[in-house]
Amino acid sequence: MSRAFLIALLLAAAAPATAAPAPIPTVDYPAFQRLTRDVRDYRARRLVTWTRFEALAKRKDTLVLDARSADAFAAGHIRGAVNLPFTDFTAASLAQVIGRRGRPILIYCNNNFANDRAPVPLKRAELALNIQTFINLVGYGYRNVYELGEVIDFNDAKVGWVSGPPPLARAGR
Repeated sequence: MSRAFLIALLLAAAAPATAAPAPIPTVDYPAFQRLTRDVRDYRARRLVTWTRFEALAKRKDTLVLDARSADAFAAGHIRGAVNLPFTDFTAASLAQVIGRRGRPILIYCNNNFANDRAPVPLKRAELALNIQTFINLVGYGYRNVYELGEVIDFNDAKVGWVSGPPPLARAGR
C-alpha cells in the first residue's frame, strides 16, 4: 500500500460520520409497524366469502368501498360500490364518505379478480390494495370492516360488474 493511500484511509476513518436525517414528525414508521401487527389477526377474522360479501352488501347501512383509482373505478366496479381512492384517505374524506365509525364497510381490490386485465390487473400479492385499505380504515377508527376473501371472475353475473361514472358518495347511506 502506498503511503498516500494509508493517509487517505486514516483521514476517512477519522472523519465524523454523516448524521442521520432528523425524523419526519408527521411520519411514524414504528407506529405503522405496531398497527400492522395489531391488525393482522383481526383482519384474518374479517375475510368473507363472496356469498357473505353479497349478503352484507344488501343490508341498508353497509358501504361497499372501492379504494382503487377513480379511473379504475370508472372503468369497472362492483354494483353499488362507492369510490374513495386510497391516496385520498384522510380523516375528513373518510368521515364524509363513510359517516359513522360503526358502519359496516366491505372492501375489495384488483387481486380479488381472476381476470388479470384492465380494469383489474393483478398487483404483487404482498402489495395488494386490500392490505393497505384494511390497515388504514382500522387505523382511522373504522373497525367494522370486512374484506372479500376470494378470487372471482368479474364477468360472473353474480358480481354485478358495472362501468361508468362513480355514484355520488353520501355519508350514512
